[in-house]
Amino acid sequence: MRDVKTSIEGWGSGLLGVVIFSGSLPATRVAVAGFPPLFLTSARALIAALLGAAMLLLLKQARPGRGDLFSLGIVALGVVLGFPLLTALALQSITSAHSLVFIGLLPLATALFGVLRGGERPRPLFWLFSCLGSAAVVVFALSAGESGSLAGDALMVAAIVVCGLGYAEGAALSRRLGGWQVISWALVLAAAPMLLLTVATFPSTLTGIDLPAWLGLAYISVFSMLVGFIFWYRGLAVGGIASVGQLQLLQPFFGLALAGLLLGEPVAWTMIVATALIVVCVAFARRHA
Repeated sequence: MRDVKTSIEGWGSGLLGVVIFSGSLPATRVAVAGFPPLFLTSARALIAALLGAAMLLLLKQARPGRGDLFSLGIVALGVVLGFPLLTALALQSITSAHSLVFIGLLPLATALFGVLRGGERPRPLFWLFSCLGSAAVVVFALSAGESGSLAGDALMVAAIVVCGLGYAEGAALSRRLGGWQVISWALVLAAAPMLLLTVATFPSTLTGIDLPAWLGLAYISVFSMLVGFIFWYRGLAVGGIASVGQLQLLQPFFGLALAGLLLGEPVAWTMIVATALIVVCVAFARRHA
């Protein structure tokens, strides 16, 4: 009975994290219309770092050991700097609906880095479905028409790679430090360079930046950068990395719905088909990992 309750708690927490993350790209798409990508990346990380530091101080958390600093650095480079910056740059030339198709590869990227970190030996079928999923992304990107660009697609692929690395490293580290502590310490570790970058890229004037851009910045700073990770890493720690990680497969569908409903972006049937095919391939790949 306890195992069932723990499993439900882990999946519920993980699902909340996925739902929160699903709004990240649409919110970034709105925010990047008013703020430069570099400033947006550093500002969101700095705001979240201040909140994370306050939580660590109020709850009197012990400092991580020296051996954890390297892993925290990888998490910071992957999910604090790399993914936010690369997606912000990509969303200057592609729609959030288009970008969400690439999110279908995130579970696979996480699994691949889990293999590299854990020294596992996947079955041949794992590589088959991995290649099929990657091929679906390439075909979709090349046939996307005006809604996509080669530069934007390349940036999204790079974003998925660094995010997968940050997820895998953070999931392993959360077993020792705890879920919300990992993202909080990673944010604190990145706070100093993010502060310098914020000052260096601060817009010459804030006049003319509309309310949706401010709301987008607020969402990705508080929810995408901190709150979502609290639920996500807790779900991984409580319910199991492999099982709860499957919930990432739902993120493209949630994101496409938000992009269509909130931003009014066109969601072509090819996007839905490509996303569905990627989800199927990733699901089978993870099954045979």
